[in-house]
Amino acid sequence: MSKREGIERYNIIINQLRKKDSTFDEIHNVLKRKSELDEYNFTISKRTFKRDLEDIVAIYSIDIQFDFKRKVYFIEYDENNSTNEKILEAFDIFNALNISNSVSNFIHFDDRKTQGTVHLSTIINAIKNRFLLSFTHQKFSESEITNRLAQPLALKESRNRWYLVAKDLKDDTIKTFGLERILESEITKKKFVYPKDFNVDEFFKYSFGVISNEHEKPHDIILAFTPFQAKFIKTLPLHHSQEIILDTKHETQIKLKLHITADLVMEILSYGNEVKVIQPKKLITEIKKILNKMEY
Repeated sequence: MSKREGIERYNIIINQLRKKDSTFDEIHNVLKRKSELDEYNFTISKRTFKRDLEDIVAIYSIDIQFDFKRKVYFIEYDENNSTNEKILEAFDIFNALNISNSVSNFIHFDDRKTQGTVHLSTIINAIKNRFLLSFTHQKFSESEITNRLAQPLALKESRNRWYLVAKDLKDDTIKTFGLERILESEITKKKFVYPKDFNVDEFFKYSFGVISNEHEKPHDIILAFTPFQAKFIKTLPLHHSQEIILDTKHETQIKLKLHITADLVMEILSYGNEVKVIQPKKLITEIKKILNKMEY
């Protein structure tokens, strides 16, 4: 049996269980039908199937369990872990792009630079094993390349970009570094003690994007959207604190609990006339400042 057959079989099993919890016989029948269509032999014994489940956990981190009462296999989801959704999302994209060797004729990709994901495995390694990370970094606003030595604390994804959250030893300040601005990264041999009082979720709890004002109190923000734009805001909330407080045929008002940052202001401005800021005054003032500058 080829390695390709094995990987394809894993994909069939995962896709079947994502559709519905299934017995071994149901999975076996799906594998049999797929074998006939693709001219491969995907059919397996129950013993091989159990080995496949172990491989699927190791390769995809997708945990498949057996329910003895219902006699079915199912994917074990951790509802509080967003990593599960990202893994399955990546799984879908990988499979879609792997259908054909020539997908460029009907799939259009954004023309953008790398997100710096080449550094992900190095950074994760450094975080897990508590090693200082040495890297070179270049800000968007500066041409100078700087050398950094930092305690890597976490990785954060925001608006399709990846960021390293780390304590810069230059000034002992926790900062975020865009991975696409990191040129080289290397794990040092020097260990560090992970700060007990740091929690990445708490650090960004009231942040929109990657700017954290942890020492400031968050604001209760109320935004009013037109009915058309509200459809998008409902299906893709701006923040986990989003709460709909008014929903009529004329407008939808949402409430957010956030720090007022440049990222938030620019996001609100991007909606143009589709949004109106109800409160707080500080946010209204910040938006007016930007609009006044744009007029000159």
